[in-house]
Amino acid sequence: MGVVNIDVNIDGANTSTLTGRAAGPRISSGTRVATRSACRSFWEDSLTAPRTPKYQAIAADLARKIRGGELAPGSALPPQKELSAAYGVTLATLRQALQRLEDEGLVSQQAGRGTFVAEPRAAYRLDSLRGFAEDLRAQGQTVSTLILGQDVRRPPDWVSAHLRIGAGGDKGDGSVVRLERVRLLAGRPAVHQLSWILGFDLKDADLSGISLYAALAERGIVVHRASEVIRPGALDAVTAELLGQAVGTPAFVSDRITYGLDDAPLVFDRATILGNLLEIRTERAVSGLSMQWSRQP
Repeated sequence: MGVVNIDVNIDGANTSTLTGRAAGPRISSGTRVATRSACRSFWEDSLTAPRTPKYQAIAADLARKIRGGELAPGSALPPQKELSAAYGVTLATLRQALQRLEDEGLVSQQAGRGTFVAEPRAAYRLDSLRGFAEDLRAQGQTVSTLILGQDVRRPPDWVSAHLRIGAGGDKGDGSVVRLERVRLLAGRPAVHQLSWILGFDLKDADLSGISLYAALAERGIVVHRASEVIRPGALDAVTAELLGQAVGTPAFVSDRITYGLDDAPLVFDRATILGNLLEIRTERAVSGLSMQWSRQP
Protein backbone atom coordinates (compact mmCIF):
# COMPACT_ATOMS: atom_id res chain seq x y z
CA MET A 1 0.00 0.00 0.00
CA GLY A 2 1.07 3.61 -0.44
CA VAL A 3 2.19 6.14 2.07
CA VAL A 4 -0.44 7.55 4.43
CA ASN A 5 0.00 11.28 5.04
CA ILE A 6 -2.04 12.81 7.83
CA ASP A 7 -2.11 16.59 8.13
CA VAL A 8 -3.18 17.51 11.62
CA ASN A 9 -5.72 20.15 10.65
CA ILE A 10 -8.79 21.00 12.68
CA ASP A 11 -10.87 23.91 11.44
CA GLY A 12 -7.93 25.42 9.60
CA ALA A 13 -5.11 24.84 12.11
CA ASN A 14 -2.17 22.89 10.66
CA THR A 15 0.61 21.90 13.04
CA SER A 16 2.45 18.94 11.57
CA THR A 17 2.35 16.06 9.10
CA LEU A 18 2.55 12.39 10.00
CA THR A 19 3.83 9.99 7.39
CA GLY A 20 3.34 6.25 7.69
CA ARG A 21 3.08 3.05 5.66
CA ALA A 22 0.34 0.47 5.95
CA ALA A 23 2.75 -2.29 6.98
CA GLY A 24 4.16 -0.27 9.90
CA PRO A 25 3.73 3.51 9.85
CA ARG A 26 6.46 5.70 11.33
CA ILE A 27 6.88 9.43 11.69
CA SER A 28 9.07 10.72 8.90
CA SER A 29 12.52 12.08 9.77
CA GLY A 30 11.50 15.62 8.87
CA THR A 31 8.49 15.71 11.19
CA ARG A 32 8.66 17.41 14.57
CA VAL A 33 6.20 16.85 17.40
CA ALA A 34 4.50 20.11 18.31
CA THR A 35 5.74 21.93 21.43
CA ARG A 36 3.39 22.57 24.33
CA SER A 37 2.94 26.18 23.33
CA ALA A 38 2.20 25.18 19.74
CA CYS A 39 -0.34 22.62 20.94
CA ARG A 40 -1.97 25.22 23.17
CA SER A 41 -2.21 27.63 20.24
CA PHE A 42 -3.47 24.79 18.05
CA TRP A 43 -6.42 24.08 20.30
CA GLU A 44 -7.20 27.71 20.98
CA ASP A 45 -7.36 28.46 17.25
CA SER A 46 -8.96 25.24 16.03
CA LEU A 47 -12.01 24.76 18.22
CA THR A 48 -15.00 26.72 17.03
CA ALA A 49 -16.82 25.96 20.29
CA PRO A 50 -14.63 26.53 23.41
CA ARG A 51 -16.09 23.54 25.26
CA THR A 52 -15.87 21.04 22.40
CA PRO A 53 -14.16 17.90 23.76
CA LYS A 54 -10.78 17.38 22.18
CA TYR A 55 -11.54 13.79 21.18
CA GLN A 56 -14.57 14.98 19.21
CA ALA A 57 -12.47 17.56 17.35
CA ILE A 58 -9.83 14.94 16.51
CA ALA A 59 -12.48 12.47 15.35
CA ALA A 60 -14.07 15.15 13.17
CA ASP A 61 -10.71 16.04 11.61
CA LEU A 62 -9.87 12.44 10.77
CA ALA A 63 -13.42 11.79 9.54
CA ARG A 64 -13.11 14.68 7.07
CA LYS A 65 -9.89 13.24 5.71
CA ILE A 66 -11.39 9.76 5.34
CA ARG A 67 -14.57 10.98 3.66
CA GLY A 68 -12.59 13.36 1.48
CA GLY A 69 -10.33 10.59 0.21
CA GLU A 70 -7.11 11.87 1.78
CA LEU A 71 -6.83 8.63 3.74
CA ALA A 72 -7.18 5.65 1.43
CA PRO A 73 -9.45 2.71 2.33
CA GLY A 74 -7.47 -0.15 3.83
CA SER A 75 -4.52 2.05 4.81
CA ALA A 76 -3.19 2.00 8.36
CA LEU A 77 -3.07 5.10 10.51
CA PRO A 78 0.24 5.89 12.24
CA PRO A 79 0.72 4.43 15.73
CA GLN A 80 -1.40 5.90 18.50
CA LYS A 81 1.62 7.33 20.29
CA GLU A 82 2.59 9.35 17.23
CA LEU A 83 -0.94 10.53 16.57
CA SER A 84 -1.48 11.60 20.16
CA ALA A 85 1.82 13.54 20.13
CA ALA A 86 0.93 15.29 16.88
CA TYR A 87 -2.49 16.31 18.18
CA GLY A 88 -1.02 17.28 21.55
CA VAL A 89 -3.32 15.02 23.58
CA THR A 90 -3.03 12.00 25.82
CA LEU A 91 -3.37 8.45 24.55
CA ALA A 92 -6.67 8.17 26.41
CA THR A 93 -8.08 11.16 24.51
CA LEU A 94 -6.87 9.83 21.17
CA ARG A 95 -8.38 6.42 21.88
CA GLN A 96 -11.73 8.08 22.54
CA ALA A 97 -11.50 9.70 19.10
CA LEU A 98 -10.58 6.42 17.40
CA GLN A 99 -13.42 4.61 19.16
CA ARG A 100 -15.83 7.25 17.92
CA LEU A 101 -14.58 6.72 14.35
CA GLU A 102 -14.93 2.96 14.71
CA ASP A 103 -18.49 3.37 16.01
CA GLU A 104 -19.22 5.40 12.87
CA GLY A 105 -17.77 2.66 10.67
CA LEU A 106 -14.90 4.80 9.39
CA VAL A 107 -12.00 2.83 10.87
CA SER A 108 -11.31 -0.66 12.14
CA GLN A 109 -9.09 -1.22 15.19
CA GLN A 110 -7.35 -4.58 15.08
CA ALA A 111 -5.56 -5.85 18.16
CA GLY A 112 -1.84 -6.22 17.59
CA ARG A 113 -2.01 -4.67 14.10
CA GLY A 114 -3.23 -1.11 14.40
CA THR A 115 -6.05 1.10 13.15
CA PHE A 116 -7.14 0.88 9.52
CA VAL A 117 -9.31 3.07 7.33
CA ALA A 118 -12.55 1.26 6.55
CA GLU A 119 -13.31 -0.05 3.08
CA PRO A 120 -16.16 1.62 1.16
CA ARG A 121 -19.60 0.29 1.99
CA ALA A 122 -21.71 -1.67 -0.46
CA ALA A 123 -25.49 -1.97 -0.46
CA TYR A 124 -27.55 -5.14 -0.58
CA ARG A 125 -31.17 -4.31 -1.34
CA LEU A 126 -33.99 -6.06 0.46
CA ASP A 127 -36.75 -4.64 -1.71
CA SER A 128 -35.96 -6.87 -4.69
CA LEU A 129 -36.24 -10.61 -5.15
CA ARG A 130 -32.60 -11.35 -5.85
CA GLY A 131 -29.95 -13.33 -4.07
CA PHE A 132 -27.30 -11.86 -1.79
CA ALA A 133 -24.45 -12.33 -4.28
CA GLU A 134 -26.47 -10.96 -7.20
CA ASP A 135 -27.22 -7.73 -5.35
CA LEU A 136 -23.60 -7.09 -4.40
CA ARG A 137 -22.16 -8.06 -7.79
CA ALA A 138 -24.53 -5.59 -9.42
CA GLN A 139 -22.72 -2.89 -7.43
CA GLY A 140 -19.31 -3.99 -8.62
CA GLN A 141 -18.42 -5.91 -5.46
CA THR A 142 -16.29 -9.04 -5.58
CA VAL A 143 -18.35 -11.90 -4.16
CA SER A 144 -17.28 -15.54 -4.05
CA THR A 145 -18.94 -18.62 -2.62
CA LEU A 146 -17.43 -21.52 -0.72
CA ILE A 147 -19.59 -24.66 -0.69
CA LEU A 148 -19.27 -26.43 2.65
CA GLY A 149 -21.85 -29.14 2.07
CA GLN A 150 -24.51 -30.23 -0.44
CA ASP A 151 -26.48 -33.40 0.18
CA VAL A 152 -29.94 -34.88 0.71
CA ARG A 153 -31.18 -35.34 4.23
CA ARG A 154 -34.11 -34.84 6.58
CA PRO A 155 -34.30 -31.26 7.88
CA PRO A 156 -34.87 -30.47 11.55
CA ASP A 157 -38.50 -30.12 12.64
CA TRP A 158 -38.44 -26.32 12.74
CA VAL A 159 -37.30 -26.21 9.09
CA SER A 160 -39.89 -28.81 8.08
CA ALA A 161 -42.56 -26.60 9.61
CA HIS A 162 -41.47 -23.65 7.46
CA LEU A 163 -41.45 -25.84 4.33
CA ARG A 164 -44.78 -27.47 5.25
CA ILE A 165 -43.42 -31.00 5.14
CA GLY A 166 -43.64 -33.86 7.58
CA ALA A 167 -42.56 -37.46 7.91
CA GLY A 168 -44.51 -39.62 5.48
CA GLY A 169 -46.47 -36.64 4.21
CA ASP A 170 -47.36 -35.72 0.65
CA LYS A 171 -43.75 -34.74 0.01
CA GLY A 172 -42.18 -38.17 0.30
CA ASP A 173 -40.15 -39.00 3.34
CA GLY A 174 -39.49 -35.32 4.08
CA SER A 175 -35.93 -35.31 2.73
CA VAL A 176 -34.66 -32.16 0.99
CA VAL A 177 -31.41 -30.80 -0.39
CA ARG A 178 -29.29 -29.20 2.33
CA LEU A 179 -26.86 -26.58 0.99
CA GLU A 180 -24.31 -24.93 3.26
CA ARG A 181 -22.24 -21.99 2.00
CA VAL A 182 -19.92 -19.23 3.14
CA ARG A 183 -20.10 -15.98 1.19
CA LEU A 184 -16.92 -13.94 0.90
CA LEU A 185 -16.77 -10.20 0.21
CA ALA A 186 -13.46 -9.24 -1.41
CA GLY A 187 -12.04 -12.46 0.00
CA ARG A 188 -13.33 -11.89 3.54
CA PRO A 189 -15.88 -14.32 5.02
CA ALA A 190 -19.06 -12.31 5.55
CA VAL A 191 -22.08 -14.62 5.56
CA HIS A 192 -22.80 -18.19 6.60
CA GLN A 193 -25.82 -19.46 4.69
CA LEU A 194 -27.73 -22.67 5.23
CA SER A 195 -30.43 -23.49 2.65
CA TRP A 196 -33.01 -26.29 2.64
CA ILE A 197 -34.41 -26.85 -0.88
CA LEU A 198 -37.46 -28.92 -1.75
CA GLY A 199 -36.93 -31.45 -4.54
CA PHE A 200 -33.73 -33.19 -5.56
CA ASP A 201 -33.02 -31.33 -8.81
CA LEU A 202 -30.14 -29.38 -7.25
CA LYS A 203 -28.45 -32.13 -5.28
CA ASP A 204 -25.60 -32.45 -7.82
CA ALA A 205 -25.63 -28.92 -9.28
CA ASP A 206 -22.52 -26.74 -9.12
CA LEU A 207 -23.73 -23.73 -7.13
CA SER A 208 -20.37 -22.12 -6.46
CA GLY A 209 -20.72 -19.60 -9.28
CA ILE A 210 -24.47 -19.26 -9.76
CA SER A 211 -27.25 -18.02 -7.51
CA LEU A 212 -29.77 -20.45 -6.12
CA TYR A 213 -32.60 -18.53 -7.77
CA ALA A 214 -30.87 -18.70 -11.15
CA ALA A 215 -30.31 -22.44 -10.73
CA LEU A 216 -34.00 -22.93 -9.97
CA ALA A 217 -34.97 -20.87 -13.03
CA GLU A 218 -32.74 -23.00 -15.26
CA ARG A 219 -34.78 -26.01 -14.16
CA GLY A 220 -38.10 -24.33 -14.91
CA ILE A 221 -38.92 -23.52 -11.29
CA VAL A 222 -40.37 -20.02 -11.03
CA VAL A 223 -39.75 -18.01 -7.87
CA HIS A 224 -42.76 -15.84 -7.09
CA ARG A 225 -42.11 -14.16 -3.74
CA ALA A 226 -40.22 -14.43 -0.47
CA SER A 227 -40.82 -13.50 3.14
CA GLU A 228 -37.89 -12.57 5.35
CA VAL A 229 -37.42 -11.96 9.06
CA ILE A 230 -34.22 -10.34 10.32
CA ARG A 231 -33.20 -10.21 13.95
CA PRO A 232 -30.02 -9.37 15.87
CA GLY A 233 -27.87 -12.23 17.07
CA ALA A 234 -24.34 -13.31 17.90
CA LEU A 235 -21.97 -15.90 16.44
CA ASP A 236 -21.90 -19.29 18.10
CA ALA A 237 -18.73 -21.37 18.23
CA VAL A 238 -19.32 -23.15 14.90
CA THR A 239 -20.27 -20.07 12.88
CA ALA A 240 -17.55 -17.98 14.49
CA GLU A 241 -14.90 -20.44 13.34
CA LEU A 242 -16.31 -20.53 9.81
CA LEU A 243 -16.32 -16.73 9.55
CA GLY A 244 -12.99 -16.23 11.30
CA GLN A 245 -14.45 -14.17 14.14
CA ALA A 246 -14.67 -14.38 17.92
CA VAL A 247 -17.57 -16.19 19.57
CA GLY A 248 -20.24 -13.65 20.44
CA THR A 249 -19.45 -11.27 17.56
CA PRO A 250 -22.64 -9.32 16.69
CA ALA A 251 -24.50 -10.61 13.65
CA PHE A 252 -27.78 -10.37 11.81
CA VAL A 253 -29.76 -13.59 11.48
CA SER A 254 -32.01 -13.68 8.41
CA ASP A 255 -34.69 -16.34 7.91
CA ARG A 256 -36.13 -16.28 4.38
CA ILE A 257 -38.84 -18.48 2.89
CA THR A 258 -39.07 -18.46 -0.92
CA TYR A 259 -42.36 -19.40 -2.59
CA GLY A 260 -43.33 -20.62 -6.08
CA LEU A 261 -46.21 -19.55 -8.29
CA ASP A 262 -48.59 -21.84 -6.40
CA ASP A 263 -47.52 -20.07 -3.17
CA ALA A 264 -45.99 -23.28 -1.86
CA PRO A 265 -42.58 -23.01 -0.15
CA LEU A 266 -39.54 -23.85 -2.27
CA VAL A 267 -36.57 -22.89 -0.11
CA PHE A 268 -35.86 -22.03 3.51
CA ASP A 269 -32.68 -20.01 4.10
CA ARG A 270 -30.97 -19.05 7.31
CA ALA A 271 -28.17 -16.54 6.79
CA THR A 272 -25.88 -15.39 9.57
CA ILE A 273 -24.45 -12.06 8.47
CA LEU A 274 -21.55 -10.33 10.19
CA GLY A 275 -22.75 -7.20 11.93
CA ASN A 276 -19.37 -5.51 11.48
CA LEU A 277 -19.46 -5.93 7.70
CA LEU A 278 -23.07 -5.21 6.81
CA GLU A 279 -25.77 -2.88 8.02
CA ILE A 280 -29.43 -2.32 7.20
CA ARG A 281 -30.31 0.92 5.46
CA THR A 282 -33.77 2.27 4.75
CA GLU A 283 -35.06 4.74 2.18
CA ARG A 284 -38.32 6.31 3.29
CA ALA A 285 -40.74 7.99 0.93
CA VAL A 286 -44.38 9.06 0.94
CA SER A 287 -45.23 6.07 -1.23
CA GLY A 288 -43.43 3.47 0.86
CA LEU A 289 -40.24 2.12 2.40
CA SER A 290 -37.30 0.35 0.82
CA MET A 291 -34.54 -1.45 2.68
CA GLN A 292 -31.05 -2.62 1.81
CA TRP A 293 -27.95 -4.22 3.23
CA SER A 294 -24.75 -2.16 3.28
CA ARG A 295 -21.22 -3.39 3.53
CA GLN A 296 -19.00 -2.16 6.39
CA PRO A 297 -15.30 -2.57 6.77
